[in-house]
Amino acid sequence: MPKRFPDFTAREKNLVSQTLFERFGVAIPIEVTRSEIQLNLLDETLTEVPALTWTVDLCHFVVFKTGDGRFRCQFYYTDNEQFGTATHEYDNLGDCVVDLLQVQAKHETERQRLLRAMNAVDFSKANDGEDYHGPLIV
Repeated sequence: MPKRFPDFTAREKNLVSQTLFERFGVAIPIEVTRSEIQLNLLDETLTEVPALTWTVDLCHFVVFKTGDGRFRCQFYYTDNEQFGTATHEYDNLGDCVVDLLQVQAKHETERQRLLRAMNAVDFSKANDGEDYHGPLIV
């Protein structure tokens, strides 16, 4: 029988809710769910663990409970854009959530800076002011 990991306690869920309220200034709905993750990097076996998820704008956040007082986290925009923190596993839920939010905020700032820079490029000047003439098709 597979090992059953402890669910998030009411106190843990409340801690996450309060941290999100302090960060965003509004109540963010949290969903309690279960997720399959790879606990051991040397073993491809997936293990079902409790998770808390929430979404802010286009970003999705997940905190996994990997044991009693053990947590992992990540945020993602799409299946191809998934990110974590530099810490593989936390022994403090508050630290886990705060780090996750800080890393995502830094990432979002950089992401927005790059998008603004891409939008600021004036492609009409890409040919030193010369008009573009596409290939001649006969």
